Amino acid sequence: MVIAGMSGAGRSAAADNLEDLGWFVMDNLPPSLVGKVVELAASPGGGAAADRLALVVGTGGYHDEITAMIADLRAELANLRLLFLDASTETLVRRYESSRRRHPFSRAGALAVAIDTERSALEPVRGEADVVIDTSDLNVHELRDRMVEMFGRSGAEPAMRTTVMSFGYTHGLPRDADVVIDCRFLPNPHWVAELQPLDGRDARVARYLAGQPVTEEFYDRLGELLRLIAPRYRTGGKSYLTVAFGCTGGRHRSVAVAEHVARMLAADGLAPSVIHRDLHKAGGSGGPVESAPIEERVRS
Repeated sequence: MVIAGMSGAGRSAAADNLEDLGWFVMDNLPPSLVGKVVELAASPGGGAAADRLALVVGTGGYHDEITAMIADLRAELANLRLLFLDASTETLVRRYESSRRRHPFSRAGALAVAIDTERSALEPVRGEADVVIDTSDLNVHELRDRMVEMFGRSGAEPAMRTTVMSFGYTHGLPRDADVVIDCRFLPNPHWVAELQPLDGRDARVARYLAGQPVTEEFYDRLGELLRLIAPRYRTGGKSYLTVAFGCTGGRHRSVAVAEHVARMLAADGLAPSVIHRDLHKAGGSGGPVESAPIEERVRS
């Protein structure tokens, strides 16, 4: 695995997580040395590094070498994975200001300008990524949970790991989604007094949405779409697929749809992870939510 991404987005933290999971990790490698390290790891004396090797590449003065390095490795290694760590400019500014570290692109001017310059420089690398993790709203413990979910499983693993995400457009589009579907056309349970304090995990919200004429057709066609594209992502060599559903605040419609889709994909044998990105941000009042039981892990 190669780990790349924005400075301050968590490359080193992700590397530490992989090391805890038994990976052999080398941090801050210049791209020109990566090929030689991989060659040594694959040699008879490569030891544990031959099985699970993670190489963390920085940016600095050699960001323009990363894309070519990835292309060379993909030509040699069928099981190469590129992980890209991302975060919003506002988040990165806050992290750098609190740490008082020097940004590698600081010559570009003000901190926000330096971050945006790095983002533009790394856009080709991000486009090559097998999986993108947006750490804007993740603390170190939540990032570790994401890493464990994606890279910590043992034994026989599925050809493609699938994540179903809900989010609120109020809080911005997810940076780490492959497919985004807007659910704001569905009737909004927020305007139903008895449903407003609840969220989309509650069976009453799910029943309300399922009872709308448009929802049944939407679920049918959505199922057809996902059953069409998921196998093609898999046969195309993609190892990670994130499908995101958005509504206004990320509390009712997108959550209910994500839960429904997760159950549907599980029935198809994909065993998806479920993430409700903005559920903890969505407003609301009332008593405790009675969540409908599901077998997938849900993180709010």
